[in-house]
Parts: sequence; structure tokens; C-alpha cells
Amino acid sequence: MASCERAKAKSQMRFIKLFLIILIMMLGAVFAVLNVDPVRINYYFGSGDLPLSLLLTAALGVGVVLGILSNMGRVLGLKREIHSLKRRSRMVSEEVDNLRALPLKEQ
Repeated sequence: MASCERAKAKSQMRFIKLFLIILIMMLGAVFAVLNVDPVRINYYFGSGDLPLSLLLTAALGVGVVLGILSNMGRVLGLKREIHSLKRRSRMVSEEVDNLRALPLKEQ
């Protein structure tokens, strides 16, 4: 019975995720349609006209990539720490098992 409830909850979560993805895509499409005005971009070697929505989407993408890159050092450090702690935990568990297997000495 519990597995049936879990499957139902999983199905509901999948539906909610799909709904949110579709909603975000629709908002993005509306954003792109409302911001089609061309914007002149001046860069070092020339200039060009780009739609405002494309420019803002590119800026968002660059920001996301930079945010991910800025956190990679911390994430990798935490993964290294997790690996070290798991290894230490395994060693301690083996030591406890070995101590439990030793026969008791009578005094």
C-alpha cells in the first residue's frame, strides 16, 4: 500500500514539474515576443543589431554559467570531504567489527 502511495506521489510530482516547465517556456516565449525591438550593440571590433530578448537571454545564460563556475570550487571541495569522511567511516566500521570479533579475556 505504501508503494502505491509513493508511486502516486511520484506521478503527481512529475506532473507538477512538467507543468512548471511548460509555464516557464510559455513565459519565455511571451517575453521574446514582447521584446523584439532591435538594440544596437557596440563591441571592440564593430557593432550590430540584436533583438532585446536575445540579448537579455544571452546575458542571463552568461550569468548562470559564471555562477556555476564560481561555485565549482566549493562543490568539488565538499565532494572531496564527503569522500574522505566515507572512507574514514568505513575504516571505523571495520575496526569496530574487528573488535567485536575478538574473544573476551577472562580476568
